[in-house]
Amino acid sequence: MGIGALAERFGLATHVLRHWESMGLLAPARDAAGRRRYRSADLTRVAVILRAKDAGLSLDVIRSLTAPADAVKRRNILSAEADALRSRIAAAQASLDLIECALGCDQDDFSRCAHFRRAVEDGSEDGRPESDRKPVGHARPLPDGP
Repeated sequence: MGIGALAERFGLATHVLRHWESMGLLAPARDAAGRRRYRSADLTRVAVILRAKDAGLSLDVIRSLTAPADAVKRRNILSAEADALRSRIAAAQASLDLIECALGCDQDDFSRCAHFRRAVEDGSEDGRPESDRKPVGHARPLPDGP
């Protein structure tokens, strides 16, 4: 399969495949005229790259994971990436919780909602994981007035 057909199959631009090749992520065979010829293993590799990118992995990390390496190194990389992904998921969930709290509020101005105000006061739903929060200089209750 040529580069155009492979790019079309995955909805990619051909320059993306060339870039991945320059980074060592792909190594297509060449025909007698020097044109890239992609085999089924290359299709699988492109699918793996796309899934890994969807998971938030950088091309450098993907290259490290797909290159021949020892199992311990690969496991350490995956463990670190899993921790980072869990942190992003927790932050996104906290943000969603805060938005859903605001959506469920009967107040015209959701910042007057008691639940929303509690969440802001205690910082439990500020969209950041606990480990990323910096202490605030003071924690005063929000005023009741307009």
